[in-house]
Amino acid sequence: MQDSPDLGDRGDAVCVVGAGASGLTAIKNLREQGFAVDCYERETSVGGAWNWRHDRSPVYAGTYLVSSRPLTEFPDFPMPDTWPDYPHHQQVLEYLERYARHFGLGEHIWYGMEVVSIVPVADGRWDVTIRSTGGGSSRVQRYAAVVIANGHNWAPVQPEIPGDFLGQVIHSSAYKDPARLRGKRVLVIGGGNTGCDLAVEAAQHADQVWHSTRRGYWFAPKYVGSRPADQLANERAPSWLRRRRNRRVAADLTRWGMPAPEHTPFESNPVVNGLLPHYLGHGRIMPVPDVTGWDGTEVTLADGRIIEPQLVITATGYRPRFDFAAPELLDADEHGRPDLHLHTFARRHPTLAVVGLVQPDSGLFPIAHWQSVAVARWLKLRARDPEKATAVQREESERPLESWSRRKVVPTRRYWFEVGHVDYLRAVESLLNRMESVK
Repeated sequence: MQDSPDLGDRGDAVCVVGAGASGLTAIKNLREQGFAVDCYERETSVGGAWNWRHDRSPVYAGTYLVSSRPLTEFPDFPMPDTWPDYPHHQQVLEYLERYARHFGLGEHIWYGMEVVSIVPVADGRWDVTIRSTGGGSSRVQRYAAVVIANGHNWAPVQPEIPGDFLGQVIHSSAYKDPARLRGKRVLVIGGGNTGCDLAVEAAQHADQVWHSTRRGYWFAPKYVGSRPADQLANERAPSWLRRRRNRRVAADLTRWGMPAPEHTPFESNPVVNGLLPHYLGHGRIMPVPDVTGWDGTEVTLADGRIIEPQLVITATGYRPRFDFAAPELLDADEHGRPDLHLHTFARRHPTLAVVGLVQPDSGLFPIAHWQSVAVARWLKLRARDPEKATAVQREESERPLESWSRRKVVPTRRYWFEVGHVDYLRAVESLLNRMESVK
């Protein structure tokens, strides 16, 4: 097929989609392996989900990290020692902006540009269609590889509840300031980290708070004594000792009416919230079961009770979206869940990868760093010795999920990309060692 005269061939350059935390570390590590990089960011600045100015950002005024600073920072760019154990979202954005400046990443980013489509062509290359978010015509650029880093916490999922509700219903992504809660009866739907954080925030500002959860969760505090709990759990120790320690940290909240968990502690990532028991114990949060229907100003619960909130906040998660990529490129199933080795490498397209599509029991940034290191070194090996790279790709793509994530995962969308960071990083290290051995 003859190339279009409007096609721009970027040779061995790599296209990166998104300039959030995952996109930034992808640019850095690709550049360190000698690749030219074009990163396309639909917004006008870096930061992704952590940039509260972006229209897709889910952060609100009271957003803080749920993983402590040492387990969140990039391994080659520490956060300031003077910062708190759990930095505020504005500090996280400042950190990402510093990271981009320190490594000179801005010159490789095209702001206000979105990727419309990626199409595989001969020899593992990709035709990438881009256009300005301000409108105008699109253009096609050809790249040697594509790294997707567009995040997975920006496309809200609303619960399907029959009936009509006359009060306010917003997704947690639209919540920004506690002024919206004051003087109101508030129902928060959702038992994940965000749902519990918002229930706690509502307990501090609203007149009355109900918290609806469908299933039971284990809860972990942010501190054990004066130590951040995740640092204590991350200390080097025999596996049996870590399991015993973790069981002591995790708690179910059934004595206050929360549902009982259906799995043992740390078979899936716990909800990290030290204040929820406080407000449950003081009667400021009323736990209630699933919502089964709307009827005017009334909300019907699964146990038959009826409540009348004025504001409903649905903290019901997000759906991963890759509108620019055909589902078969990522082996996505009918629900939109991609099937990627290490949640990173496309199984049938060796020059396509995703960075940051994980839900770890630690901070995401170090995971994304090592993912992008592996992607960059893999692409370097493929450019240098395609035959050896193909052998590694074949061997790695056949490894089942259980070989790199021993954690039992609850079969719901919330847990699609959940990993234990220790086991996961060991698997990435194994891949890096395998690539090093075939040089």
